[in-house]
Amino acid sequence: MENQLYIFGIFILSGIFIGIIFDAFRIIRKNIKSSDLFTFIQDFTCSFLYGLVLLYCIFRFNNGEIRLYIFSGTGIGITLYLLIFSSIFRKIGCFIINILKQILRYILFFPFKFIFKLTRKILFKPISFFIINFGKSLSKIKIIFKKKNNNKENLTSKKDLI
Repeated sequence: MENQLYIFGIFILSGIFIGIIFDAFRIIRKNIKSSDLFTFIQDFTCSFLYGLVLLYCIFRFNNGEIRLYIFSGTGIGITLYLLIFSSIFRKIGCFIINILKQILRYILFFPFKFIFKLTRKILFKPISFFIINFGKSLSKIKIIFKKKNNNKENLTSKKDLI
């Protein structure tokens, strides 16, 4: 009887561990958008890990014997975890993942941002300076040509009058 209570406690702990695995996948799914195929792969991996945990505990602690108290202990462990620890674990996990996202975003995007700004200063400033000044010069040339055309029209109109 003492051995069975010990094994029952082990399977309550394995149920808690399965709950942690479940919440880890929930946290990943909540914070990282993924396609249906990737979601399927996550579900398959999660189920595979549940099975591995149960098989390991059954063979390691119960010599491969399957008893009803194994599954009831696992169910109680999962239920206890979900009722007591799940919300805390998910909040902490989401907080950690958001911090990691910010750090990765800074680490990954900062060099590209720096290179873009440097390239813009080196290449685009002279080009934009040239285009702006070329545009101003063109507008001045247009004004000069308009004045000359207006002068010619005025001369021709005066000749017509004479």
